[in-house]
Parts: sequence; C-alpha cells; structure tokens
Amino acid sequence: MDIATRINKSLFTQVDASSLVAFRIIFGIILLSQVIKDFARGLIELNYLTKSFYFKYYGFEWVEIWPGDGIYIHFIVMGVLAVFIGIGFLYRLSTVLFLFAFSYIFLLDQALYLNHFYFVILVSFIMCIIPANRCFSVDARLRPKIRSTTVPAWSVWIVRAQFEIVLIYAGIVKINSDWLQLEPLRIWLNDLAPHMITPFNYLYTQDWAIAIAAYGVILLHIVGAPLLLFKRTRLVVFCMYACFHSLNHFMFNIGIFPWFTLLGSLIFFDPDWPKQLWERIRKLLGWPLNTYKYKPTPVSGGINQAAVTFSYRQKALLAFLAIWLAYQILFPLRHLLYPGNVSWTEEGHRYSWQMKLRDKQGAANFFIIHEPTKRTWYIYPRCCLSYTQVYAMAGRPDMILQFAHYLEKKWAQEYGLTDVEIYVDSMVSLNGRKPQPLVDLQRDFTKIERNLKHADWVIPLTEPLKSGD
Repeated sequence: MDIATRINKSLFTQVDASSLVAFRIIFGIILLSQVIKDFARGLIELNYLTKSFYFKYYGFEWVEIWPGDGIYIHFIVMGVLAVFIGIGFLYRLSTVLFLFAFSYIFLLDQALYLNHFYFVILVSFIMCIIPANRCFSVDARLRPKIRSTTVPAWSVWIVRAQFEIVLIYAGIVKINSDWLQLEPLRIWLNDLAPHMITPFNYLYTQDWAIAIAAYGVILLHIVGAPLLLFKRTRLVVFCMYACFHSLNHFMFNIGIFPWFTLLGSLIFFDPDWPKQLWERIRKLLGWPLNTYKYKPTPVSGGINQAAVTFSYRQKALLAFLAIWLAYQILFPLRHLLYPGNVSWTEEGHRYSWQMKLRDKQGAANFFIIHEPTKRTWYIYPRCCLSYTQVYAMAGRPDMILQFAHYLEKKWAQEYGLTDVEIYVDSMVSLNGRKPQPLVDLQRDFTKIERNLKHADWVIPLTEPLKSGD
C-alpha cells in the first residue's frame, strides 16, 4: 500500500459521527460551566472591572475592556454560544463567534494566563472546521442536506492529535532538573498535608511517595498518552487518567482543565463508542437490543483503485493539517532559543505546556526618580494592581517591564514629569530556592524597549535548589 493510499484510508475514510457529536456536546457543557462559574463566583467583576491597568500580550496592546456593562453582556453571549455549540444550532457561526469571544477575554489581561484557556482557544479553532453537527443537532434537523451519520476520519484525528500533543508535552517538560528532584511538587504536597482530610495524609510528606507521583506523571504522559491510540491499552490508560485528573481537581485549583482533558480524551475510543455504550446500557437494563454494527467505508474513488488521487480541496486540507501540526509541535519548543532556565526567565514559557513546573514567591518594588529635582517615589504595586496581578507580576520580567512603562506614562500624564527614571528591586524564590534578584536593579526601565528578544536585564538564576531534607 503506497503513501497516498494510506493517507486516503486514514484521513478520508468515512467513520461514525457519534464520537464527534459527543465531543461537541462535552465541549459545549464545559464552556457553559466556565461561564456560569465566572458569574457565580463574581470573577467577572474581580478580574475585569476592579483594575486600572491590564497587562497585555505582546502585539495585542490594542485590546481594551468593554465600556460599562459590556463585559457582562460579553460573558452572557459566550454562554449562549456555548449552548448553541452543544446543541448544534448555527454551529459554524457559533463556533467562530465563540472563538473570537473567548480569545478576546483571554487577551484582556496577561496576568490571568492559564494553559487550559489557551487549550480552549486551540480546540475552538478546530471545532470551526470539523463537521460535528452532521447528526444529533438542531442544524441536522433543520437542514436535512447536511444530515449524515458519518464524518471524514481526519475530523476525528485532528482532535486526537491536539490532545496527544498537549498530553505528551505535559510529560516532556517535566524532564527537568527541578522536577526530577521533586520540586515544586514536594512544596505543594507538604503545604497540602495539614489541610487534607484523608487516610493518606502522611504520604504528602514522604519523599518516596512524592517521587512515585513525580516520575509517575512523566510516564503517564509520555508513555500513557500514545497508548490511548491502541485499543488494547486504551481503557486501562483512560482509567489511569481518570484517577490522575480527579486528584488534580481536588488537590489543585486548575479550573476546567482536568475535566476537559479527561472527557475530551473519550475521542480516542472507537468513533462509534457512544452507540456501543448505549447498547451496553440497554443490555444491562434488559431492553431490546438494536442490530447495530458499524463498518467504515472509503470515500468515492477510494483505496481499491490502482492509484489514489486527491482533489484540490483534499490537497488544501492536507496542507492545512501539516501546517497546523507542525505549529503545534514546534511552537512550544521556542523557549530553547533563549538562554537560561525558562521557569526563571519566562521567555517562551507561555503556550508551551509548561504546566505545574514552578513555584515562584517574591516581590517587586518600584522606585521612580525625577533627576532634575532629586525627588524619589517608592511605589507599592497593590495601589494600582489587583492581588492576582501583583502576585503574577513579581516573578515575570515582561510584566515588570510593562508596569514600569505604565508608571512612566502615569507620572507624565498626572504630574507632568516626562524625564523620570524607574528602577526595580525584585527578589524572587523559584521552587524553594533562596530568593535572589530577578531583574537588574541598576537598569532604568524607561530605557528598555519591550520586544521578543532575550532580556539581558534579567539576572541569571544562580541559587541552587535546596535539599529535600
């Protein structure tokens, strides 16, 4: 079988649509739950309406908050779109609008960055192009022409590939010196021990148990994730992930990520798994069984031909899939282009699935000096920033630079002082190390330009990791 035939068989064969439908419904429910949580916990007001300054992503400084109650309306619209996605109503339009709406919220404040929000954006983009509304949807009921019980196999495989990349990277990034020496997992579990009411509390303070957890997570992601692709090992690995994500949910505050990743991983099962599951339920309940048995069939002009040819549309799709997967694989590696420890410098840290790898504690103090008059101001960041922003900024050089530039503009606008100098004294501890300076105290931050180059004003990490004793 030549390469063209293999590609045709793997990507363009029609497979059962029910797993993609289930994924669409799960995705809609997860998104709606996030919106409801933001309303119920008052996070919209806390995160977006009580600030005078927002940290911006590089290149997206132009993104501004809605005036008045616009942000509330925006979240309501996102909730409605999530429902539309789940029920498959105006599916294409709803997924595109949700992609832009969620991306807007994501871009409002860099201090609120979470890997799973970036993951939602990536999956939202994928949802825009896959035909997840062909059946069991309002669209299929209203538009019989699109109704089908099958979808092309590539629409299932692109979702699988996206999950595989995230899961495998979650293991690869943990093969680093700190994690292999049990940090920062040891710090977190030791801190959790007094607050967890379980028979296994003592394990949180035992290095041998922490080591099993730390190294087990690496194996689960690097070895376990690929095993999701094989039928014989799929269910066992999925159950292991179910235990892992459940523990993550109850032990760490990481939002929707555990449930989104776990339930989304159902896409690795047979494309008709919802039908198989329903038949088993019917059997357990003693209901009459359907005579259901699905067999994938190739598309027209399929694999039995001597030579397989692809249409222009198929070629364009193959090119897109290749570019998308190349980006997903290579972009998380960009931190290798920068010198130093990525958990310290933060250069290339975002969008790279560097999850749960660092515990940073510290503070950044700002000094404004007006040289002509020799006046000096000491700035406590909490006067202008929320607690979340202050905590996030302290260990992130780029955010320190942004805040310094904000203070420069503020002093020019409010006091008419256009020739001030700003210096930052930032002491930070990484994964339990002794605190050390993060940025150069001798550098005037008003003279530093924000860009994507290596920041030579970040002090290299020199403090060694403390012994676990």
